[in-house]
Amino acid sequence: LYDAIIVLGGPMNVYEESQYPHLVDEDHAIKQGVSLGIPYLGICLGAQLLAKALGAKVIANPVKEIGFGYVQLTAEATGDRLFAGLPQQLPVFQWHGDTFNFPGGATRLASSSACANQAFGYGRNAYALQFHLEVTPVIIRKWVSVNEEEIKKPGRPVVGELAPPDLPQKCEELRRLAEVMFSNFIKEVVR
Repeated sequence: LYDAIIVLGGPMNVYEESQYPHLVDEDHAIKQGVSLGIPYLGICLGAQLLAKALGAKVIANPVKEIGFGYVQLTAEATGDRLFAGLPQQLPVFQWHGDTFNFPGGATRLASSSACANQAFGYGRNAYALQFHLEVTPVIIRKWVSVNEEEIKKPGRPVVGELAPPDLPQKCEELRRLAEVMFSNFIKEVVR
C-alpha cells in the first residue's frame, strides 16, 4: 500500500477520457485509494479528479482563472490541520477553466470571487485544492509559452494576474506557504 496519493494538474479535463484514456485508470485508483483511507492530496486537475471520483460533476467555470489571486479560507479551514498556520486570505496561483460541484459529505475549505469551490476536504484525509502553491517563475513561464493559445482564445474571460513585475517575490511567498501546507499534509494527515 501507499503512504499517500498526490495528484497534480495537467492540461486535460476530467471528462476527456476518450482523448486521455489514462484518466479512467486514475479515476479507479483514486476511488480505491480513498475507500482504503489512503491520504490524498489533489491539486488543480487532481482536485477535479477527486470530486469526480466522489460522484460530483466537473463543469466549466464561468471564467478562467489564470494567474495570481487570492482564495478565502472558510471557518472550517481555519480549524483544519492541512491549513494550520496559513492566512485567512491565501495568495495563490490559478490555472483552470473548470470547476467541480461539491461532493456529498465534503467540507468546503476555500473559495474565491471567481470560483466558489476552491478547496474541500473529504473524510479524515482526502483534500482537493483547485489552486497552486507549488509554482516557480520557471514553471509559470513554461506554462505561458506552452499554453499561449489558451490564454488568447476568445470565449470565457480570464481573471488573474499572470506575469506581475514582482514574479520572483510572489513565487517565493507561495513557496513559503507551500512549505507550511505540504508539511502539514505529511506530518498531520499522512503520519
